[in-house]
Amino acid sequence: MNDHYAMTAGHPTPLGATFDGAGVNFAIFSKHAERVVLCLFDEKNRETRVDLPERDGHVWHGHITGLRPSQRYGYRVHGPYKPHEGHRFNPNKLLIDPYAKRLSGRLAPHDAVFGYRAGHADADLSFDRRDSAAHVPRSVVVDPSFTWGEDRPLRRPMTDTVIYEAHVKGLTAGRLGIPGRGGYLAMASDPMLDHLNKLGITAIELLPVQAFADDRFLVDKGLTNYWGYMSYGFFAPEPRYMRDGDIAEFQQMVARFHKAGIEVILDVVYNHTAEGNQLGPTLSFRGLDNASYYRLAEDRRFYVNDAGTGNVLDLDDPFALRLVMDSLRYWVEVMHVDGFRFDLCSVLGRTGGMFDRDGPFFRAVRQDPVLNRVKLIAEPWDIGDGGYQLGAYPAPFGEWNDRYRDQLRGFWRGDAGLIGKLAKRIAGSAARFDHDGRPATSSVNFISAHDGFTLMDTVSYAEKHNEANGEENRDGHNHNLSDNMGVEGPSDDPAILARRDRRRRNLIASLMLSQGTPMLLAGDELGNSQGGNNNAYCQDNPIGWVDWDGADPVFLAFCQRVIAFRKAHPILRQKRFLHSKPREQDGLVDLFWQRADGQPMTRDDWNDPELRLLAAEMRMASGTPGYAALPGAVFVIFNNGDDAQMTLPPTPQGSVWRRRLDTGRDDATDLAADAVETISAETVVVFVLCDIDDNHQ
Repeated sequence: MNDHYAMTAGHPTPLGATFDGAGVNFAIFSKHAERVVLCLFDEKNRETRVDLPERDGHVWHGHITGLRPSQRYGYRVHGPYKPHEGHRFNPNKLLIDPYAKRLSGRLAPHDAVFGYRAGHADADLSFDRRDSAAHVPRSVVVDPSFTWGEDRPLRRPMTDTVIYEAHVKGLTAGRLGIPGRGGYLAMASDPMLDHLNKLGITAIELLPVQAFADDRFLVDKGLTNYWGYMSYGFFAPEPRYMRDGDIAEFQQMVARFHKAGIEVILDVVYNHTAEGNQLGPTLSFRGLDNASYYRLAEDRRFYVNDAGTGNVLDLDDPFALRLVMDSLRYWVEVMHVDGFRFDLCSVLGRTGGMFDRDGPFFRAVRQDPVLNRVKLIAEPWDIGDGGYQLGAYPAPFGEWNDRYRDQLRGFWRGDAGLIGKLAKRIAGSAARFDHDGRPATSSVNFISAHDGFTLMDTVSYAEKHNEANGEENRDGHNHNLSDNMGVEGPSDDPAILARRDRRRRNLIASLMLSQGTPMLLAGDELGNSQGGNNNAYCQDNPIGWVDWDGADPVFLAFCQRVIAFRKAHPILRQKRFLHSKPREQDGLVDLFWQRADGQPMTRDDWNDPELRLLAAEMRMASGTPGYAALPGAVFVIFNNGDDAQMTLPPTPQGSVWRRRLDTGRDDATDLAADAVETISAETVVVFVLCDIDDNHQ
């Protein structure tokens, strides 16, 4: 430390490294530490160590005059190394500040990052004295101010939202003509914004962009942690997506998305960290205060593993919870993101080890004036006892609905006995979500996501093909509910290609005609394939990237058309659930399920395992206030059987049904329908109730 730098007491808040114009205030939490050493690095990577002089409760702090943004730093923390008591302090290990807003350098796989002597007979009970600094990223002081201009939160209601799940690098790396392909700036480049706007996307959900580690076993195989679900820096944007290492690149991306009318949702991983189990590296939390940050087993040498990754954060601890809340607020207030998708969110809801929908995390989020206004989406499960909690989350959380995916895929594959389940999914999965005032948009519907087959692979492969992952095809799940139409993988048979195209159309149309919030996987609109790999988490290459060169323009046009159709018809995207109740204004029920002959569905029909046709007349929900009520109706038919003669519902005087969507036809159909219409085999068809003279509704 240079002589003109002066250490003073500083302040215990805010946590992290805060530039105040005169210098930098450092504050860091550790309940069980005996000494906290701040490590400053100069341009030649020379290290200067200085003790933080003050302790306020469990926060250690100090202020150094003269330090500026771009100063690199880390910590070494002294305390007991007693694994059986939960303590793993080792001052030989350089630690990343959990509140670091920027990181410099990549985490390098090396035995020195372990707090114990790798290969020792006592394993993690041993103690390693090697210095890890050469292998650990530096925390960097930043000035997070950014000229946002007129940027404001879009706050688009969920009823108007169409989510697009994408990987920062994977979406742009394979598209020519975009500067800086694979980075934040490329994501919001003009060609990408034009594509998303034409498609009709209103929110982009980014796979993890908080700084993450590459698992050593992957690096040893020449692979990387492509998806990014191994976070260790909850405030720092992942450096590998930056061109110049400036966090302003992320802010610029967000500002450009907002200007284009697109919200930004982050997939965040607060359930676990990259430090893994007792045999994992010491990077940050473990060396700062292992016993406070992590939920430990009865023998505190070991970790609770409800996430399946070796550890879970303990949000019963106030400082671990504070870390998560501070991180979320930072991404909203400083980085201007519009919402979050919480990976394995059931972990965050555990208190005392059991899931509690009114636990500390959910209470904290719901009362927070910053966070209770943004979009919150849960992945509603973990691998622990009682971890599957689909439908159990409190408002305002939405939830990924995997049952929607499975039952839609099963129905269109031809599985028996799914008519009743299809009806529930199309109507918003009310049995799961219609409680405690939750809206119908709580169900985030999807037919494919990053984890699993793409849409194209769902109709092209009967089995997974994950050989490139180096695990002899053992990884990834086997419950794909897919169908190869007679040939495994690519085919040049026109009949097979036509069937695959029809199946994709039916799945996309079903998604956009369902109550709830639709989510589309990036590349599905283009016909993107991963070669049958349903677990491309380690494939930072053309397997995991979106294939723009092989895009299917006809299918893209269909996707654009069906998304636009959804947007044009509020009946398809309501806040209130449809329960087949009569409406006060006209006595008509808001949802009427019927057979092909026009008669109501009976119990025998619902229980018929061979029934392959489902039809429903939808209107604005019973109980919709007058200011939101709209006239009209849509009549949707999902036919996975043979050609059928469909009797359409009766129409009021002066009205007529018009066929507006048909997955069996490319041309825009808009002819007045007859009382009985032919519905082709394996199609989705939609009729819209219109005035006789109105051809434009």
